[in-house]
Amino acid sequence: MSSSSRTTTLRVLAGVAGAGALAAAVAVIRRRSSTRGLTLVADVEPNALLQTPTFKADISELTTEDGAIINIRAYGPADGDPIVLSHGWTCSTEFWYPQVNALAGEYRVITYDQRGHGRSTVGTLPLGPDVLADDLSAVLGATVREDKKAVIVGHSMGGMSIIAWAGKHPDDVKKYASAVMLASTASDRLIAETTVIPLPERFPRVPVPVGRAILSSPVPFVSSGAMTKAIQYVSMSPNATKAEVQFCENIVRECKPRIRGGWGAALSTLDIHEGLDNLEVPTTVLVGSLDRLTPPVHARKLAQVLDEAGNLERLIVIPGVGHMSSIESIDEFDREIVRLRNL
Repeated sequence: MSSSSRTTTLRVLAGVAGAGALAAAVAVIRRRSSTRGLTLVADVEPNALLQTPTFKADISELTTEDGAIINIRAYGPADGDPIVLSHGWTCSTEFWYPQVNALAGEYRVITYDQRGHGRSTVGTLPLGPDVLADDLSAVLGATVREDKKAVIVGHSMGGMSIIAWAGKHPDDVKKYASAVMLASTASDRLIAETTVIPLPERFPRVPVPVGRAILSSPVPFVSSGAMTKAIQYVSMSPNATKAEVQFCENIVRECKPRIRGGWGAALSTLDIHEGLDNLEVPTTVLVGSLDRLTPPVHARKLAQVLDEAGNLERLIVIPGVGHMSSIESIDEFDREIVRLRNL
């Protein structure tokens, strides 16, 4: 990698690491698969799932104790079995459009903007795992009934939100969750384990201060061919389509640089591994084999802890897929959500 390419990649890392992001829009043709309740598009181009949903969104807001306004969007039948989706760093509710398109014909699909992202405001509390936990707890309390528990799915920082939530609100887990999916995520050592930055052998790990400086940088993103290529290198596999990469770039560029940098700093020293002990429901861990941001080593560590506690449902490593697993492998991602929903 040339010096200029490496510089571009380092800048992009500040905005895409941990984010899972791709959004835009609608499934036009659907057919039911043999799996009960699974509405997937098998007869159309996968990119159709990236379009804006035709399902009407029920929009609501909740205000946190520190004044943050959290935007919530729910799709599908009001009495449908709930699926709650928590997105990653630099993303928004739009990240989940492929899942809304595929699943909202049968299920109540609930999405929300993490604070500072999308249409949610940032509030006054310091950014960190505690506010991720509290915001998810508030969303669940506002949208999920105890007699109709949810499958809770988190991608990247959304998965970290779930782990932090289980650590801070352990009584919520069995109260609101029937099952959990942790996708393309980690509980600690985000900088130490990343493979995004090519290093010489004498430097096997990115120094934490360097990684923190990269992640907390509020560098504005300017649309360019180099930026597009860097985003694909950082967050997706070489197998991703142009439409998928563009989908990702559009969402990541919408995140305000100050918010991106603030959350990047908070994630750089994250350690929430103790929360895994409280995930006492069937939990699937999913990752792409080519994920550079949260490589499979993280998924295997999460799975080992869950397995030792008797709560691991499955460990899924999807071949040839990068960090944006819910975008690059929509059908497999969604089938696992439905399988968990049908347990």
